[in-house]
Amino acid sequence: MTGRVVVVTGTSTGVGKTVATAALALREAEAGRSVIVVKPVQTGIAGTEPGDADEVHRLSGCAVQEFTALDDPLAPDTAARLRGVRIPPVAEYADRIRVLAEFHDTVIVEGAGGLLVRLDTEGGTLLDLAETLAVSVPVEVVVVAAAGLGTLNHAELTVGALRARGLEPVGLVIGAWPDDPDLAERCNADDLPLVTGVRVLATIPAGAGAHARDAFRASAPAWFS
Repeated sequence: MTGRVVVVTGTSTGVGKTVATAALALREAEAGRSVIVVKPVQTGIAGTEPGDADEVHRLSGCAVQEFTALDDPLAPDTAARLRGVRIPPVAEYADRIRVLAEFHDTVIVEGAGGLLVRLDTEGGTLLDLAETLAVSVPVEVVVVAAAGLGTLNHAELTVGALRARGLEPVGLVIGAWPDDPDLAERCNADDLPLVTGVRVLATIPAGAGAHARDAFRASAPAWFS
């Protein structure tokens, strides 16, 4: 068995990528697929502080793995160079993810920040990781976007970078939809699929990451189109 890999990237940091990843993982699990979520690099955690993978597990109950953890809240390559530590190259992450795909129907890979953030000290990015994986396993890319001003430009740039490498995104997720959206946010909900040519898979309410697991599981199906 070779499963598929779903790469979750954000148009920037702080757009709701982790909560979107948890919702996608839960959806896969409830469809009867074996799923594991991978965080190749986690920054900004020290000691026993929980990271994004822990939050995905808390919300979804799905299995998770975190490959590399770095203390400082910086891009992974910067955080590694600051401390003088070696972190694995993207090719090594790809090898580990391929192995997981042999034992799971779906491997969901959550990136760090945006698509072109460097995940290693050799210049490798999440885009490079997705491209490398796509040579040998089925890869789908989901782009998580913000709701507010600036998101159209960020989303178009992200989708354009993926297409330049031959990777067509399967969908967008609006990562945090406000309770009282303003004019720009309401317009962006319509314009995001128009300007990118990519459909919106889900719209996740702001604050959903604060739910307990049972509430998250009960609410998540309604977020998907």
